[in-house]
Amino acid sequence: MARVYNFSAGPSMLPEAVLKEAAAEMLDYQGTGMSVMEMSHRSKAFDNIIKEAEADLRDLMNIPDNYKVLFLQGGASQQFAAVPMNLMKNGVADYIITGQWAKKAYEEAKKYGKANAVASSADKTFSYIPDCSDLPIDEDADYVYICHNNTIYGTTYHKLPNTKGKILVADMSSDILSQPVNVEDYGMIYFGVQKNVGPAGVVVAIIREDLIRDDVMPFTPTMLKYKTQADNDSLYNTPPCYGIYICGKVFKWVKSLGGLEAMKERNEKKAAILYDFLDSSELFKGTVVKEDRSLMNVPFVTGDADLDAKFVKEATAAGFVNLKGHRTVGGMRASIYNAMPMEGVEKLVEFMKKFEEENK
Repeated sequence: MARVYNFSAGPSMLPEAVLKEAAAEMLDYQGTGMSVMEMSHRSKAFDNIIKEAEADLRDLMNIPDNYKVLFLQGGASQQFAAVPMNLMKNGVADYIITGQWAKKAYEEAKKYGKANAVASSADKTFSYIPDCSDLPIDEDADYVYICHNNTIYGTTYHKLPNTKGKILVADMSSDILSQPVNVEDYGMIYFGVQKNVGPAGVVVAIIREDLIRDDVMPFTPTMLKYKTQADNDSLYNTPPCYGIYICGKVFKWVKSLGGLEAMKERNEKKAAILYDFLDSSELFKGTVVKEDRSLMNVPFVTGDADLDAKFVKEATAAGFVNLKGHRTVGGMRASIYNAMPMEGVEKLVEFMKKFEEENK
């Protein structure tokens, strides 16, 4: 069967070039006579894989020397607990609630200290980013937390919150590597890789060194201490080796396309094709205010649940899969991450035009 256009929000499509390369190396990685899946994480071959992956990510994102890069497991959701355990020194943190993942992180943080919801867009089903220019930041807050791009609701921060001098922690699971990032604006960035970088099971954390300390909450599990992971170069225990190997290949793929500036340009063009159609369509409507739209996740509806279901069914039959929207928004959602080719979005819009004609 031919490959489909996979608009899944995660795990999502990977670059075909990367999959082909991995397939070619499946049985014998660079003359080792074995797959990366089978090799020791203490081996020279794997040591090169993880070091090269880190070097390429540092290069792509211009990560300063005073930030550690950690390859972890447990997914981004495990960081909802690890962040407060490691960073809540005063026992206070401020959270901006722009969707389900920020809300879950906030609820988790409440278990470990005082978590304040300083802004929220829940009043309009998270269809916008709240004004963050003058937030009631707690004087004792150890950090301000955001989810940078909201996979479910299709919103993103085009301007960072004014944290009034407090460090910013960001979950960038769904838009990492989609555009340049000034790492120094953050105390910590972390991302689950299964949307824009690799297979599920790896989470990458980029943390300023002065935030990695021994004096964490006394009950913090050894595995969840950033210091444990940093002191052992992400090899305290067996890491998700194969996932890290694929991430490394994706980093090289992004570099081969010209890096993050080129990625941003490509993503803006891709998103514009879909948003321009939605703005001119009589049948389909986007659900997010224009100024807060994501380049990665595009939710849209027809306004009629039965018609939405019909669209998803016909689209799937035509090779456009995983377009059903999240249950909290309904309708449809096209996730158009880095690996989605331009033609995938062009063909989707062609299909939507045809569907509109037939269902006016």
